[in-house]
Amino acid sequence: MHPDANEFSEELPEEPQRDDAPSATEESLDDHNQVFQFRRAAAKVKEFPQAPGVYLMKDAGGIVIYVGKATNLRSRAGSYFTKQAQEDARTRYWVGEICDADFIECESEVDALLVESRLIKDIQPKHNKELKDDKTFPYLMITTREDFPRVEVTREPKSSGVKLFGPFPSAGALRGAVQILQRVFKFRTCSLDIEEADERWKWFRPCLLASIDQCTAPCNLRISKDEYRHDIKRLQLFMEGKKTKLLKQMKEEMLEASQARQFEKAARLRDEIKMLERLDQRGEIDTHAQPEVFYQDPKKGLAGLRKVLKLDKTPRTIEGCDIAHLGGDQTVASVVQFIDGLPFKPGYRRYKIRAVDGIDDFRSMHEVVGRRYQRLFDEGEVFPDILLIDGGKGQLNAAMAAFRERDLAPPTVISLAKKDEEIFIPGQSEPLRLSRHAFALRLLQYVRDESHRFAQHYHHILRRKSTMGE
Repeated sequence: MHPDANEFSEELPEEPQRDDAPSATEESLDDHNQVFQFRRAAAKVKEFPQAPGVYLMKDAGGIVIYVGKATNLRSRAGSYFTKQAQEDARTRYWVGEICDADFIECESEVDALLVESRLIKDIQPKHNKELKDDKTFPYLMITTREDFPRVEVTREPKSSGVKLFGPFPSAGALRGAVQILQRVFKFRTCSLDIEEADERWKWFRPCLLASIDQCTAPCNLRISKDEYRHDIKRLQLFMEGKKTKLLKQMKEEMLEASQARQFEKAARLRDEIKMLERLDQRGEIDTHAQPEVFYQDPKKGLAGLRKVLKLDKTPRTIEGCDIAHLGGDQTVASVVQFIDGLPFKPGYRRYKIRAVDGIDDFRSMHEVVGRRYQRLFDEGEVFPDILLIDGGKGQLNAAMAAFRERDLAPPTVISLAKKDEEIFIPGQSEPLRLSRHAFALRLLQYVRDESHRFAQHYHHILRRKSTMGE
């Protein structure tokens, strides 16, 4: 060997292997192990129940890195192991860390929302911390220093004089839950400063929430301060996850009321207990599927209708009409009424179709529109600003014919065809097509769907009476 070779070798010795630098073989084993654990987690979620609940994603060390709620645990948790999740900008940077998954089954989606909020607050998973649009998370805030505490969703909670629940990861889901819970606890969400000692409130006109039985109307002093605060305490119990304790208390109150022959109070408690027990049957809170939950902005919807229908002023009253039948038997119709974009249940009406044999939606619509508005005219009642017919051009023409034959001046009459959500207007050959996200269309869909629900409900009542001999 050349003498300089050894000298060169001594001057540049081979760099020793560092303890903290994994070899190519070790990196390959780690990658293989990660893939194996990811696939094992994917297989595990396939065994999750198809029920509401909360899922927890964990990394290789068993640390919870993400918490989410689901209406269907198996379906929602499984979506994180799809190609779409690995490509979606919101999830692709962290789904590869998933090595295990777990779940907590809940009684309803509302319960899942509350459990999710508490877990995120306690665990603080690193991938639940991303804030969108630089906003803070929403809270449910209950005021405590008012005679009649208010309930509201806020991103800027007060530091005193309030009871806070949250934070919640989704403002939309929280608002949906509030609307559902309002049916049970009937709390107010307005900003009025109501004092029980001020008797002027006795002459205040309550908003529509009182009419549709979603508020006990403390603004009209229809409920005492103590009774209202009792309802708020029950809401707080539920929000704290003490649903079982709350139901036990309410059942004891119902029994006491019954024994004291306070039958109206006992019946109200019975209905509230049933609603609490059936929260999982009240629709999806993210989509506000049930008609009582207002998934659209009423004011923007009405303003949009004024614009697209070229009305002189913003409409306030809308009536929706629909026909229901099954096999041509017992055809019925419904009329629902909305005021200021919200359902007004006292204005709902239902009809048995009398003069039509078999299935004929056009003639049935002609009959119910004629009967409804002839009666309003005869009684000196005001017509709605808009009449919405469920159906296409044929149903619309039938409704307009009913007005002409009775020599009645119609309100603004339109129809909404469900297949393509097209709006038909008298005298226009082509339908009006709005964006699926337009507030005006959302409001019309809301009215149409509510009229359909009400018609179907009446039809089922008649069918049951016929078949069961009730």
